[in-house]
Amino acid sequence: MPALDGLRVLDMTQYEAGTSCTQALAWLGADVVKVERPGHGDPGRGIGGSSEYFMVWNSNKRSVVLDLSKPRGRQLLFDMLPNYDVFVENYGPGVVEKLGIDYDACKAVKPDIIYGRIKGFGTSGPWSHYKCFDMVAQSAAGAFSITGEAEGPPMRPGPTTGDAGTGVQMALAIVSAYVQRLNTGKGQLIEISMQEAMTYYLRTATASGRYGERAVGRSGNGATPNMSLYPCKGDGANDYVYIMAVTGRMWEALCRVIGREDLFHDPRYQDPRDRYRNRDAIKAEIAKWTIERDKYDAMHELAEGGVPASAVLDTSDLYRNPHLVERGFVHELDHPAVGPIKLLGWPARMSASEVPIRAAPLLGAHSREVLGSDLGLAGAEIDGLVDAGVVGTEA
Repeated sequence: MPALDGLRVLDMTQYEAGTSCTQALAWLGADVVKVERPGHGDPGRGIGGSSEYFMVWNSNKRSVVLDLSKPRGRQLLFDMLPNYDVFVENYGPGVVEKLGIDYDACKAVKPDIIYGRIKGFGTSGPWSHYKCFDMVAQSAAGAFSITGEAEGPPMRPGPTTGDAGTGVQMALAIVSAYVQRLNTGKGQLIEISMQEAMTYYLRTATASGRYGERAVGRSGNGATPNMSLYPCKGDGANDYVYIMAVTGRMWEALCRVIGREDLFHDPRYQDPRDRYRNRDAIKAEIAKWTIERDKYDAMHELAEGGVPASAVLDTSDLYRNPHLVERGFVHELDHPAVGPIKLLGWPARMSASEVPIRAAPLLGAHSREVLGSDLGLAGAEIDGLVDAGVVGTEA
């Protein structure tokens, strides 16, 4: 059986921070019902309702459309709530309170509900009313300050860890709360600040800041020659290989692979501090070797020789990378509106739990199904709610 078989989640999320959390739960086997507003649904759907952005964050979910601005819409949500274990939201500051679906309101209906809320800066403190998106959280957590060249300005990081990194932390907290509820019978409120969540991914950086006494600087693509980015043959924007020879033994292996064991024995480069001081000279020698090879040949020779290294793969490379394809990480799906698509999978491989990936739902595709099974509503009753604009169904 899937690991989270039987766990039911009301997904009140939008964009990425919340949707990444509920998708992680869905990929582990939870039944995730995404409640969306009429007309456009999750803003992440974009124009047409099935943007690629929405697709990659909402697979394995069901979609129900309720107008929560209407009393009848809110009442339907509360009628559904006793059938669920978890409620997750990442609306802007004050929105759930305005809608009347905050933790206290939900707890009154479902006393053991596990209520997860993701906020940019939390619900307390002087910044709690500020709106937040991924890169705002990353900037506020210090990620910009350690990204970029040493002499250059702070730089926007590439990965969206402010959103998805927070979402995965919330998923872990929800599963933990679920285990606790199995032992105690009690639910709880879980709050995660995106700013605070992001600092978790900066712990290695902060570890060299003397416990906050000094700011950690930027090191670009690598301050030391044995841990740096090198150009390879080709004119592509990503024709590079990254080398990370951390230990002395790996430094020796690097020198051996590039045919320059003399560098390892050279007294000028014996100590890591010496290699740092002479980094420009060493980098030039290593680059002479990498530039004669394409990035994959360079990677394979280095890796086979015991040197941690990788070609710089672009986002398109991932979908046809032979290693990821052979491991079954690239999934081919058929979406009713878009047609054939490819999605990258879930990295956790569990020997006793397997959940096939399903394409993200059309807006309101499961309204009738969910309202029928959760509330016992018949077709005519749902038709009346649709006519009243309270419920939306797939067009």
